[in-house]
Amino acid sequence: MTRQPFPRLKASAAALLLFGMGALAPGAQAKEAAPLRPQVAAPLSSFDAEVNTFLAAYWRMFPDAAVAAGRYAEAARLPAPTEALRKQQLAFAEQWLQRLAGLNKNTGLSAAQAGDLLLLDNHLQALRWSLTELRSDRWDPTEYNVADPFAQLLNKPDFAPLPQRLKLMDQRLRQVPAYYQAALAKLSEPSPLHLKLAIEQNSGALSLFRDDIPRAIKQAGLKPAEAAAITAHNAKALSALEEFIAGLQKIEKAQAGAGRSFRLGKALFEQKFAYEIQASVDAQTLYQRALAEKEALLQRMSAYADQLWPQCLAGEAVPADRSDKIARVIAKLSERHVAPERFVEDIKAQIPALEKWVVEHDLLTLDPSRPLVVRETPTYMRGVAGASISAPGLMDPKGVTYYNVDPLDKYTPEQAESFLREYNHWVLQVLNIHEAIPGHYVQLLYSNKSPSKVKALFGNGAMVEGWAVYAERMMMESGWGAVDGKPSAEMGLMYAKWNLRVVSNAILDYSVHVLGMSEAEAMNLLQREAFQSHTEATEKWHRAQVSSTQLSSYFAGFSEILALREALKAKQGSDFKLKAFHEEFLSHGSAPVRMVQKLMLGQ
Repeated sequence: MTRQPFPRLKASAAALLLFGMGALAPGAQAKEAAPLRPQVAAPLSSFDAEVNTFLAAYWRMFPDAAVAAGRYAEAARLPAPTEALRKQQLAFAEQWLQRLAGLNKNTGLSAAQAGDLLLLDNHLQALRWSLTELRSDRWDPTEYNVADPFAQLLNKPDFAPLPQRLKLMDQRLRQVPAYYQAALAKLSEPSPLHLKLAIEQNSGALSLFRDDIPRAIKQAGLKPAEAAAITAHNAKALSALEEFIAGLQKIEKAQAGAGRSFRLGKALFEQKFAYEIQASVDAQTLYQRALAEKEALLQRMSAYADQLWPQCLAGEAVPADRSDKIARVIAKLSERHVAPERFVEDIKAQIPALEKWVVEHDLLTLDPSRPLVVRETPTYMRGVAGASISAPGLMDPKGVTYYNVDPLDKYTPEQAESFLREYNHWVLQVLNIHEAIPGHYVQLLYSNKSPSKVKALFGNGAMVEGWAVYAERMMMESGWGAVDGKPSAEMGLMYAKWNLRVVSNAILDYSVHVLGMSEAEAMNLLQREAFQSHTEATEKWHRAQVSSTQLSSYFAGFSEILALREALKAKQGSDFKLKAFHEEFLSHGSAPVRMVQKLMLGQ
């Protein structure tokens, strides 16, 4: 599961959201220490003014990124993804890299400001690399989808009255035909898997134009002529979307399974890893660490299985094979799960208990004024992860955070049972911790309150995913899941299984895109070695193919956050306070962990 929208690094303006792109360029690690040293403070207004100038220019160049940040008025603009636009974006990156290089010579920057500058510099380097080397605009049609800003405007009554929002939508609607024409022309031998997903996701967007926007027009009380004009523009947009889907289907039929491979290959994967993950190690080293952690987890799970065997499988012989033994116990425990029709409702019901636990155990300060709404995932967002968080941007202080959950109606009864065994009584609790409290939902609220706009807007996906995984650890350490005040072996085994999934994500990611792992090998890793259900393993294999590097972010971020906590414990001794650590760590927005480490340790 993942937080939405932390996208893959993309070139198209429509998909260039802010998170996960503020990483170092490959080879830049040795240069990081110097800019982060505290210096004599310069006037804040000078640095802040330059940041504000950059952001204003950035919003103009990338209006969909502005919408993601909460600047909903920018949804009125929808630049067509033409070759001319790509060149304009590249020129923008080059111009601002040169301009910000001048600020880098300012020895008066504080450590926090220097960190901001580093993030901006590397965001632009990542953009330049994406536009010139990755070039996913030519082979990944999932980049082309106009739906989300329309949905944002429909669901933002606090931004503006409906008639005003419809006027913005009308401006955007007029640009949809040119957008999709340019998108179709841009594609060259697209990856068949991405092609299929793009058809599914854009088909999911059809209901916006067929149902949602016409319904809003009727509800808005517009003058007849105005309503008729918007209706006409909406009809043309719907037709353009249908033509785009038909065009993708035509390409799919003509390619007959040919086209670009979904695998990035070693060079592109390592470059993308450096930009997006921004870990203290490279991709291959993280892969090797994940292999070692996998074995440590299996040893722990074996001990839990020995403890649980007598009560789960009394009278049966314990298998000699370690994997068989663990799998048998997990299979027995997994019989306890929610009914399929109660899946979304059960998630909703658990959120208050998590909030209460965090407050009573003094783990973090929560903000009751910022609601979390559990909803079924919109159809145009489905097909990558079964659960995700859609958080309001920095510029939307009153926005609602959505916990998106895919309903199970897409499954056969057998598939639903397989899914629910994966998300059984214990694992579903860990999922809710990860996605909601005190995971993504809480971290992103803190990030938006950070004094640094840059660290909130141009944050690091590995920090965000790493925090969600760390939040699980935090809750288990505080006693969540205990029975009668004693640690639960059942929760211990299932939590270790979940951690094994985090580790296996990194192994799978590298193996698929660099080592050429086959589907059979991937399914063996996920089912036999990581004890995942067939449905979960099948969907993870699909996700590994249509994404890259994001699956590595969980293990990369978690391991570095945990290492930072232990380093601070050693440094502060009896003065270390867990809540203080959590809140100081989260105060730095969504900055890369190694940048936060320098700020917190004073290095």
